[in-house]
Amino acid sequence: MKKKVPHFKTDEEAEAFLEQDLTDYLHAENFKPMHFEILPKEKSINLRLSESLLDVIRLHAKREGVPYQRYIRLLIERGMATSTQSKAKAG
Repeated sequence: MKKKVPHFKTDEEAEAFLEQDLTDYLHAENFKPMHFEILPKEKSINLRLSESLLDVIRLHAKREGVPYQRYIRLLIERGMATSTQSKAKAG
């Protein structure tokens, strides 16, 4: 039987949940891709955006569950990866 993972109010609730057999919770609907920030961020930039564009970015970031500045960085990284792949195929 497929079960949905509940939301926990405390760390203790989460720890208690993990003590049981989790077999019924192991299905694709309970997992989502995660992006881990590994490299240190030692440089910052100043970027001017319209308020409406920033509002849209914040909305999308909230849907993805990440802070909006990290979301902007993810978009840049994805764009660079796509550009690099396109150049590799053409070259």
